[in-house]
Amino acid sequence: MKNIKGSNKSSFFKKIFIKICRKLGYEIIDQNNFKIVTSDKKINDDLSILGKKSINLPLGEVKITRKVETLDVIIRTCTKVNMLTQNKARLFDKEKIEYTLRTIKSLLYSARDPKLENLKINFIVIDHNSTNENLKVIDNTFKAFGKKYLLINLDVSKYSQKIEKLNQRGEQVTDNQKSNMANIHQSLLEAKKCNDLIYFVEDDYIHKRDSLKEMIFAYERISSQLEKDIIICPTDYPYLYAKSELTQNFLGQRYHWRKVNETLCTFLTSKKIIEKYWEKYVSMCEKEHAPFEKPLHDIYEKELCISPIPSLALHFTNINSIFGLSPNVDWKKMWEENEN
Repeated sequence: MKNIKGSNKSSFFKKIFIKICRKLGYEIIDQNNFKIVTSDKKINDDLSILGKKSINLPLGEVKITRKVETLDVIIRTCTKVNMLTQNKARLFDKEKIEYTLRTIKSLLYSARDPKLENLKINFIVIDHNSTNENLKVIDNTFKAFGKKYLLINLDVSKYSQKIEKLNQRGEQVTDNQKSNMANIHQSLLEAKKCNDLIYFVEDDYIHKRDSLKEMIFAYERISSQLEKDIIICPTDYPYLYAKSELTQNFLGQRYHWRKVNETLCTFLTSKKIIEKYWEKYVSMCEKEHAPFEKPLHDIYEKELCISPIPSLALHFTNINSIFGLSPNVDWKKMWEENEN
């Protein structure tokens, strides 16, 4: 009887202790069964809470001071043009619409993550010159996920007069490049109407299921630590390994992140950053620089831009392109997971 009473007494004090720890915001880990007794979770579970705290063991908790309010995903589509500046075939050698649909589908899957259920995620598609048939298939993809979106049919003529005819190399700017620059300009104008974070996406980036979750949680964690807004590129580009340069490392939810000085035109940032560097962003839509993304790189000299290791999104270009497929990722698996 004495042992039973002692056990009950111990259990009572344990419950009281756990309640006190919860009140004080502490977590207790049982190292025997890998359970966090204060929250009834396993240590391998997602422990972070959007907008409140980021937990990464064994480093503990980071209180979120930079809460993400909304996310607007702006997808720039052009299913009529296979490759903007190359004549090479893409990996798997499919029609452009296949890459566009898988890009959209991968983002819709990612937006379904239960951890993001309290975050308002809006989708905007800015399309140039796709056939009615392809637009219908895009529409059906959103309907299949029960997700509303805004479709904007790009009018290139509204922007063509603002684009310099010769690029920085002294060459004639192609019609395809003009439409690309006009689409970027339109997406920037749409971003000014948004409330918080904007994710600019080209239509040949297929995403992992956890991509949006990792990006949002990493944004909150790292921005809160640095007390400033940042820029996130979801892709670990192969060309970033072509030269040796100093970097900084950061810890996200499940991934490591590193400082990068260059990206292409798929990136996530805040409305605040867009407005702060508005003239620099718009300059990319008025003059074809060498490289094209030079205005973005200038911004990264002043603001932190990070990319994940390994990659969260794959740029499905030609397999030999240094601007394309990320290393150490199962390309075929990501392609097949988002089959139409």
